[in-house]
Amino acid sequence: MKKCLTCNANYASTASNCSVCGGAPEMQGSMPLYAPALAQEGGGFKASYFAELAHLEADNFWFRARNRLIVWALEKYYSGFQSLLEIGCGTGYVLSSIAQAFPRARLQGAELFVAGLDFAAARQPTIDFMQMDARQIPFVDEFDVIGAFDVLEHIEEDELVLKQMHAALKARGIILLTVPQHTWLWSPVDNYACHVRRYSAQELHRKVEGAGFEVLRSTSFVSSLLPAMWVSRFAQKKSLKEIDATAEFRISPWLNRMLEKILGLEIRMIRHGINFPLGGSRLVVARKK
Repeated sequence: MKKCLTCNANYASTASNCSVCGGAPEMQGSMPLYAPALAQEGGGFKASYFAELAHLEADNFWFRARNRLIVWALEKYYSGFQSLLEIGCGTGYVLSSIAQAFPRARLQGAELFVAGLDFAAARQPTIDFMQMDARQIPFVDEFDVIGAFDVLEHIEEDELVLKQMHAALKARGIILLTVPQHTWLWSPVDNYACHVRRYSAQELHRKVEGAGFEVLRSTSFVSSLLPAMWVSRFAQKKSLKEIDATAEFRISPWLNRMLEKILGLEIRMIRHGINFPLGGSRLVVARKK
């Protein structure tokens, strides 16, 4: 079901207008704009960053490894899902891997900034995209799976977003979350990336469960590279130079391949049931109660 953001009535997902008040989102071509006032500069992220991401993601070890982990989690915890919404889909890189692994699933991507959606639609023209504020999700009981991958840390009202995700999921649906972890890793890179927080496992679990979910799996990842991350972040805190937040993604090909192999081993361990207590990021899979 869709939820009308004007009168709060629920109406059929296939309808373009609310059956009660007749309200409808603005359109940009075939793309609905549910929060048009925020579509250019809504805060929480630099829209100009999408062009850099679109150039880096496909070849960078971290983005590639995270995609492998997300696809595995879907296969493990809800392989038969039929519908999935990604919140904060950015350039569509994660959805491209999900679409390849689950060609029969109905996939939709939502992003606050239309700048990101332009890249996403070009990358995946068969997927439906929408401009949306995650604090007001215009759906109720609609999706089997909702994913938010390195998104919650950008939003002050993260607990509200989790409750909105809960409402938009079907009964027994699941959420997949990845977030940056450990406040002691905070550095100028987090400021540049417009992060509001880095999570602890306890904080994230409390907020997920408070929104009405049962945690099925929770593990750190990028654990094997944590010492190198700490050294890098510590050096950035001490440096007086301007920080280039994307420099760590622009590395030599041989180092990129080596780091991807290291994270590949880590993912294999996670697949075999090992939960890492520490790591630069955390994966949480949770089911709607």
